Amino acid sequence: MPMDEALPRAEALLRDLGAGALAHPGGTLLAHLRRVRARLAAWEARPALQLAGLCHAFYGTDGFPEPLLPLDRRGELADVIGREAEEIVYFYASCDRRATYPTLGGPAPCFHDRFSGVRWSPAPRTLRDFADLTVANELDLADRDLGFRERWGPELLALFTRLRPLLSPAAWEDCRRVLAAA
Repeated sequence: MPMDEALPRAEALLRDLGAGALAHPGGTLLAHLRRVRARLAAWEARPALQLAGLCHAFYGTDGFPEPLLPLDRRGELADVIGREAEEIVYFYASCDRRATYPTLGGPAPCFHDRFSGVRWSPAPRTLRDFADLTVANELDLADRDLGFRERWGPELLALFTRLRPLLSPAAWEDCRRVLAAA
């Protein structure tokens, strides 16, 4: 689906589902999602990844457990942003961070799906998308909240350093810029 069609439709769906009124660090969930998409756009991520950045919280996440849509309505989001972008959203939302993060960046990454309990080794492109989206999400929080950056910055920098082979050059440079002082 072309970005110029999907973007306004995705934003309208987010507004309809209350993302503009849902509190989130740095303002509202909608404001955060827009900043994540903008960061991915600044890194020249492909349109599907940018749309996933805008919609990454639709099913909730391991760190933000308030879904906008239940999983049985995945088709509705896919109709708005396209199948590829929706699959990235699901993948991101389904991550059991505690079980998955320690394996990322290593020789045998193992992804743990918190919804299904399935464990598997994703394709390299899937891992690269996940890594860039994870960085974009966390850097937005670190940019907006000094307390967050001071508390979590060193741990995030260590994680992102392990993920460096998966990250786009722009994502890595942004990590260094935002988290180096932490």
